[in-house]
Amino acid sequence: MEAVSALLALLLVALFSLLFFFSTGRNYTSPPKGDHGRRSLPPSPPGFPLLGHLPLLGSLPHRALRSLAATHGPVMLLRLGRVPTVVVSSAAAAQEAMKTRDLAFASRPRVRMAERLLYGRDMAFAPYGEHWRQARRVCVVHLLSARCIRSFRRVREQEAAALVGRVRRAAAARGGAAVNLSSLLVSHSSAVILRAAFGDMYSGYRIDGGGHLRKVFGDFQELMGSGTLGELVPWLAWVDSLRGLHAKAARTFEALDGLLERVIADHRKRRREGDGGDDEGHRGFVNVLLDVNEAAEEEEKGGARFDTVAIKAIILDMFTAGSDTPATVLEWAMAELLNHPAEMRKLQEEIRAAIRSDDDHITEDHLDKLHFLKPVLKETLRLHMPAPLVPRESVEDTELLGYRVPARTRVIVNVSAIGRDPATWERAEEFLPERFAEDADMDQNALGQPDFTFLPFGAGRRGCPGAAFGIASVELVLASLLCHFDWELPGGGASTVDMGEIHGLAVRLKKPLLLAVKPCSSP
Repeated sequence: MEAVSALLALLLVALFSLLFFFSTGRNYTSPPKGDHGRRSLPPSPPGFPLLGHLPLLGSLPHRALRSLAATHGPVMLLRLGRVPTVVVSSAAAAQEAMKTRDLAFASRPRVRMAERLLYGRDMAFAPYGEHWRQARRVCVVHLLSARCIRSFRRVREQEAAALVGRVRRAAAARGGAAVNLSSLLVSHSSAVILRAAFGDMYSGYRIDGGGHLRKVFGDFQELMGSGTLGELVPWLAWVDSLRGLHAKAARTFEALDGLLERVIADHRKRRREGDGGDDEGHRGFVNVLLDVNEAAEEEEKGGARFDTVAIKAIILDMFTAGSDTPATVLEWAMAELLNHPAEMRKLQEEIRAAIRSDDDHITEDHLDKLHFLKPVLKETLRLHMPAPLVPRESVEDTELLGYRVPARTRVIVNVSAIGRDPATWERAEEFLPERFAEDADMDQNALGQPDFTFLPFGAGRRGCPGAAFGIASVELVLASLLCHFDWELPGGGASTVDMGEIHGLAVRLKKPLLLAVKPCSSP
């Protein structure tokens, strides 16, 4: 009887596997007519029944995909549950996908958690179409242009100085005990983006003091970094409910939506009263989006019109990218410098030589004198890209390095694998800032090298438009921390920082940076 039951179970698994294969893979077994019909699909490793290649990803997908690419090539086909996915792992393939055929790969795959938390109206996760074009134009022209970034200089300098003050107080309060630098960096990045979004009149919304608001934003970032199993394997959707994802998403959405409604309503009230809530020299993102909306309403037709829902979605886009990414880059930079004390001393000596003894704080005027700072940051980004997997989706039948890619195929560009490719980078796994000594311009190359070997923020139509905004803050903060303090690992513990990773909204250090800090008396 037991043997019969086992045989029946095997037959059911085989049946479900066949149903799964024919229901999700038929676009890949019947080539379309025309030129693409003569192309073959990318190579694919063996997978599992029903789950496809999903179990192969593990807890660090960017590393698992890099290992698979070493065996199956720079363009390979995976089936993540029911979702066919092409993985790109070389500079040549990335250049074809993000430049030569950029329009064909210009869309984003549907992400249910992003749709739920971002109203389905944001810019970063939106599919290719008119809404995305208008939203991106507004962000690039009105929120993230070079002029707008310069207008927030005072905010960046004030918050960098405030971070230095918080580090001093934390070090004094702990009497030599370790300071949690990771937590302080997240608070700093969140403060910068909240002031940029809401304006200086809303300092009461700071989240570095703990409490309900900090938890809400923390939950938001955690949810944005976690996918739902149900969108890949529908018959396992119950697991998402069991994990509490749906309930947590509902609570977080309600809390954030209420906050944004209050802020936008307050802005509108102030505008009617002649007080926009912005300080002289810059305008917060909320007011800028209200300006764009009102200007479009005055036109009979056309224009990029944003209602309240779209404004809330874009503000959350800015927070998603502007809070987690800068903190993550700074955390990795400090970790690498602690593990390479000679490089840290070299950078500290450069910074302290450029600062006059009567300068209380570093300003952005000092940064042009710091020639080693930019190679350090670029090498940090090469090794530790905050978003190592860049998602795209094909909008039409196309090809990639000679392989056929049907329309609506999910595409993942593994920019982390490209940044560590030994065929491109000598001593690819080592932290060597000097490799960028002749090419240290962060402004021109923040979005990628011309040869697509370095893509920390993607490239092409879907490249990150906020890279320059984040880098401006990262440079100032790293210089300030290294100028005013000497850093080391706490005594009695490990001699180097554990560089283990954890996957989320950004790939971060697995363990927070707990560091011994000593103020430098004369920078």
